[in-house]
Amino acid sequence: MKLNKNIMEILHRKCTDYYFDMEQFLKELIAIPSVMGKSKINMPYGENSAKVLDVFLKKAAELGFKTKNIDNYAGTIDIGEGKPELGILCHLDVVDAGIGWNHPPFELTKSDGKLYGRGTTDDKGPAVSVLYGLKAAEETGLIKKPVRFIVGCNEENGSDDLEYYCKKEALPEKLYTPDGQYPVINIEKGMIRGKFSKKLAENSPKKYILKIHGGDTVNAVPSEAFAEICGFSEDEINIGNDFLYEDLKNSIKIISKGVSAHASTPENGKNALTKLIKFLSHLDFDNQISDTLKSLFEVFPYGETNGEHAGVKCSDDKSGALTLVLSVLEFDGTNFEGIFDIRFPVSFKSDEINSKIQKTLQSHGFDYECILASEPHYVDENSDFVQSLLKVYENLTGEKGKCIAIGGGTYVHNTPGGVAFGAEMPGKEYNIHCADEYTIPEEMILNAEMTANAVIEICG
Repeated sequence: MKLNKNIMEILHRKCTDYYFDMEQFLKELIAIPSVMGKSKINMPYGENSAKVLDVFLKKAAELGFKTKNIDNYAGTIDIGEGKPELGILCHLDVVDAGIGWNHPPFELTKSDGKLYGRGTTDDKGPAVSVLYGLKAAEETGLIKKPVRFIVGCNEENGSDDLEYYCKKEALPEKLYTPDGQYPVINIEKGMIRGKFSKKLAENSPKKYILKIHGGDTVNAVPSEAFAEICGFSEDEINIGNDFLYEDLKNSIKIISKGVSAHASTPENGKNALTKLIKFLSHLDFDNQISDTLKSLFEVFPYGETNGEHAGVKCSDDKSGALTLVLSVLEFDGTNFEGIFDIRFPVSFKSDEINSKIQKTLQSHGFDYECILASEPHYVDENSDFVQSLLKVYENLTGEKGKCIAIGGGTYVHNTPGGVAFGAEMPGKEYNIHCADEYTIPEEMILNAEMTANAVIEICG
């Protein structure tokens, strides 16, 4: 169906009128800290994930939609009967709050024209907009083909909720998620997450490290890291102004501060962990610690994000350069264990990237394990489906619609034909996976309109 100005104006009024309801529902969802928890009977991702799904499906039922809970892995919200012509996919799980918030992470806070809280943009806010956008579209009576809205609970930890869903139900051939940015994301880089470790020989050194801790989230640049070291005087370590310092009873604590960023765009952050490693690698410890720190500094130098020293630097014209983040490191005085995140271009395969970094790490004496390998995702930008979404974007924003490639993995990364359509506007930073994540009221309305217009354009 071809949208016209009259229909678009009706949808705009309806979505605007629903804003208060959207904000109140988002407030309810943000208050549920749906970080992946301990699996329980009938609760595969913990109590809060099951709770947020139940709350969402109950709201959808109150709005008159047909709903189904698929064993607390995911849920469906349907318009019409039969095989869906279009699917929309959102997730209700979130990452840990982390540190550095100026607003309570699990309490929706209005300030300076923004709505703050974990999940406001990734992905609870967009899910709320989709729900009310569907309601606005349904009320026009113009939807002629079935639509399915799928909400899942495990996007942030591997998306095995979708694997389970696909054992029970089929995914629609036309599928989009507002788990990215506008206009349309049709290319997503591949991803590798690897774990490396080294066990040091036990001895009784005079200058040693009690503990290193840096990073809590594998897919984020760590904003803080610290080390507790023994056997040094304050004059010997000369921390200067780059680090914070605490004189503990039997040790010195050195705290490194940085700037967090999503692992897909590490150039936007400052890695507190690699900054700390650089500093520690220049101190003279008594045992294998010095050699190990120097190896870490050599493979993961501070300020580098392209993986050159890890032996994996590469790029292509379609999707750009590989990125690498050392995101987590623990040391307990004997054992080093770290995790890194790689996003690699669409022209490469995970096996070739993985083998290169494995070779590099093993040459420095580390044991290595690949914990996740995901191939790049590509959808033809000239398909009728993609062109319909671009048309909707152009109509509502007045901006030229185009397809883009990203390093981040959206919720459709492993779904054939799936693309990301919103919810972030181009050029804006919403602090996703960082402190003070936020959305904007006007954009919640716009996202609802995007949904309403897309559904009528494709299924009207």
